[in-house]
Amino acid sequence: MTLALVLVGLAAAAVAGGGAVALATRRGRERRPHGSARILFPIVGRALSQPALDAALRIARAQDATLVAAYLAPVPLHLPLDAALTRECELALPLIEAVEHAATAAGVAVESRIERGRTYRHALLELVEHERYDQIVVAAAPEGAAGFTASDVAWLLHRAPGEIVVLRPRDEAPVARPVHAAAA
Repeated sequence: MTLALVLVGLAAAAVAGGGAVALATRRGRERRPHGSARILFPIVGRALSQPALDAALRIARAQDATLVAAYLAPVPLHLPLDAALTRECELALPLIEAVEHAATAAGVAVESRIERGRTYRHALLELVEHERYDQIVVAAAPEGAAGFTASDVAWLLHRAPGEIVVLRPRDEAPVARPVHAAAA
């Protein structure tokens, strides 16, 4: 009788949890039930890109998704990878708090974390390898500024699965390209 109750309980749990079972898609990512989407928002440097944050919040709100704010903290080579990063944490916390405040005001669920690596790319690689997400929203940095450069974005497109949204700051004008007149 006890074994029968245990089996019935396991069967009921399996049926009840059936809606939350992840299904593999063609690219190896998972499909999840409505409301469990996750938007990854990596943060680098000392300032937030407000346009990128606004876009990430709009996407998260439209998809009923959780915004995952992740500050990428580079660890110098002379330190162990798990070393305490007091300065990086001092830089990260106000930025993470700003994202959390904006997400709360927008009615978007938010999670925050600090991901460490030897470089921004290494930290981002660590993040995408172990974090569950559906989309990544990144801000492209103007030349010479801290953040994601054009080569970082190309690297991300090559390495990270899923959808990637890249926003360029408004004050950076597109490169003018010569227009060749067609021969008449």
